[in-house]
Amino acid sequence: MEKIAVYPGSFDPITNGHVSLVKRALQIFDKIIIAVASNPEKRPFFTLDERLEMVSKSLEDYPNVIIKSFDGLLVEFVEKCNSNIILRGLRAVSDFEYEFQLALMNRRLNRKIQSVFLMTDYRWLYLSSTIIKEAAKLGGPIEGLVPDIVERKLREKFGAKINTQ
Repeated sequence: MEKIAVYPGSFDPITNGHVSLVKRALQIFDKIIIAVASNPEKRPFFTLDERLEMVSKSLEDYPNVIIKSFDGLLVEFVEKCNSNIILRGLRAVSDFEYEFQLALMNRRLNRKIQSVFLMTDYRWLYLSSTIIKEAAKLGGPIEGLVPDIVERKLREKFGAKINTQ
């Protein structure tokens, strides 16, 4: 039986930390479904279409990775994907508290669904989408921290303000 994990997030934008986690998860799972949340209440910086495009291009070399958008309950989406696994990344102890609460709530909503956590690669421990956007907004170099398409999209949004190293 094929092992499918669903990796949800806003991916606003996707970073090299996300990409690293997906590559490592492919050593464990047969297929990874990247579930890009369309939750407009979060007021994402990038539109849903932009985020889907950036995730797709960032992971286009991995045929076992499928990119989909979703809204509503994650556990319902996971079931629709014929999966019972939610994949999440952890960077620090502060991530664990929040992720633990989410995992318990998801388990309460659907006992069949398990949350699996992977530690981020130490190279990306400090990296988050929020930090990337802030650095880019202030003209900081983000080269090597995000896929090329993300760097390009951030340049378009903030103008040529972003420095290169």
